[in-house]
Amino acid sequence: MRYFFIITTLILLFNGCSHNNAFTKFGVTKEQELSMSSLQSSKIKLGEKVDGVFSAIYLNEVYPDIFNQNEYFYVYLYLKDAKKMYDPNSLDDIELALKLNGKTPIKIKQLPNENQFSHLSSTKNEWSRYYIVAFKEIGKKLNLTLESGNSSSAVLKYKKDEQ
Repeated sequence: MRYFFIITTLILLFNGCSHNNAFTKFGVTKEQELSMSSLQSSKIKLGEKVDGVFSAIYLNEVYPDIFNQNEYFYVYLYLKDAKKMYDPNSLDDIELALKLNGKTPIKIKQLPNENQFSHLSSTKNEWSRYYIVAFKEIGKKLNLTLESGNSSSAVLKYKKDEQ
């Protein structure tokens, strides 16, 4: 009887704690929770100096029902010097190029500072630029890079969930 009481107490104790997680007390939505776990950032360096910050959220993880045909990213970019993002539908000189596993995007759309994805990031300011970027579906491992002639950025690595 004593062991039954101890085991029952331990089961109730562990069962009572299992419903809470790190986001329970903050009042965030399921999409915000998924975006926080998907958010990755990298410094953009020009030699030894930091030239900006490159951040991305993998939207296929956050909204799997909406973004499921291609690979979609919500990208926000802060650069000290204004540069132009590569547009796959234009033949302008490339200053910045986003690539996923070495492939260029099929669509890039610059978004206003307040947009439908603003609630996913904790960073909202008027000096950053925001984009939604689409790539053709590539594979299980995704390496998102921002390339420039004189700057470099670390690769943001994502891995698709098994379905």
